Amino acid sequence: MNEKIGLLMGGKSKEREISLRSGKNVLEALQKNGYEVVTLDTDDNLLLNIRKEKISRVYNALHGTYGEDGTIQGFLELYNIKYTGSKVLGSAICMNKAVTKQLLSEAGINNSPFQTVTYRDYIKGNLNFDKFDFPVVAKPNSEGSSIAVSIIETREELEKYFSDNLEEYKNVLVEKFIRGREITVGIIGCEELTVLPILELKPHNKFYDYEAKYTPGMTDFIIPADFPVQVENKIKTMAEKAHKICHCHGVSRVDMIVDENNIPYILEINTSPGMTDQSDLPAQAKAAGINFEQLVEIIMRSTD
Repeated sequence: MNEKIGLLMGGKSKEREISLRSGKNVLEALQKNGYEVVTLDTDDNLLLNIRKEKISRVYNALHGTYGEDGTIQGFLELYNIKYTGSKVLGSAICMNKAVTKQLLSEAGINNSPFQTVTYRDYIKGNLNFDKFDFPVVAKPNSEGSSIAVSIIETREELEKYFSDNLEEYKNVLVEKFIRGREITVGIIGCEELTVLPILELKPHNKFYDYEAKYTPGMTDFIIPADFPVQVENKIKTMAEKAHKICHCHGVSRVDMIVDENNIPYILEINTSPGMTDQSDLPAQAKAAGINFEQLVEIIMRSTD
C-alpha cells in the first residue's frame, strides 16, 4: 500500500497492559493487510516520531485515561493527524459514565438510575447514605475494563468502598444494581453502521470484572445471545441510537444488562474496545462473518 501507519499502544492508564495486548494483535492484522506499521507510545517523543517516520494515519489502540477520553484525540487533531475511532467529543462523553447516562436519559433511552459522589463530598461529610437503594454498583466515573467496580450490599460496604477509592479516582458513580443477563453490542462503520450480533457474557466470577474479562476460560460467550426477536431488535436499536447520541465514530461497544422482564438497560459505552484474544468485539465480528483483519480494516476506514 506504500502507506505508513502509526499504531498507538500502551499509554499511561491503568489499562496499559491490555492496550499492549490489543496492539500486538492489531499490529499483526495491519501487517497482513499490507500496511507498513510503526508502533508508538505516549512518551515525550510521540510527535517527533510521527513526523520523523512520515506517518500518514494513526490507529489508536490505547484504552482508558489519556487514550480514550479525548486527550490523545485532541493532540492528534492539533497537528492535523488522522486517527481511528471517535473524535474528541465522542471520546470525552463516553469516558465519563455520568455524562453518557445523562445524555441517554434525556433521549429516553433506558439506563440504570445513578448518582455520582466526589472526593470533595466525601471529605466534607456531605454524603447522605439514606439516598442509596441497596444493592448498588460502584465504579470510578472515568475508568474502563471494570477497574475498581464492585457490587455493594450494605451501607458499611459502601463507606469502605468510598474510603478505599475516592481519593484515587475523585469521582465515583453509584448505580442501582439490576439483576439480569450481561450483554454487549458492537457497532462498526461510519456512513453506514453495522450492528454486530449480541454477545451474552456468563462470567465465572460474580460479575464481568477485570479478571473475568482478560483471563482465558473465566467467561463463557453466548453468541448470538438467545432473545425473542422483538427483544433482540429493541436491544440493537438502543445500541445504535446510543452510538449516535454520544457522537461515537467508527467503532463502539455498548454494554447492557437485560432484566428478568427482558427490559434492556445501557450501562456504558466503550469507544476503544479491546482487541485481545479474550475481547468481546472480535468475537462479535467473527459471529457476523468478519475476521480480525477485516475488522481492523473497517476501523482503519474511520480515519477518512
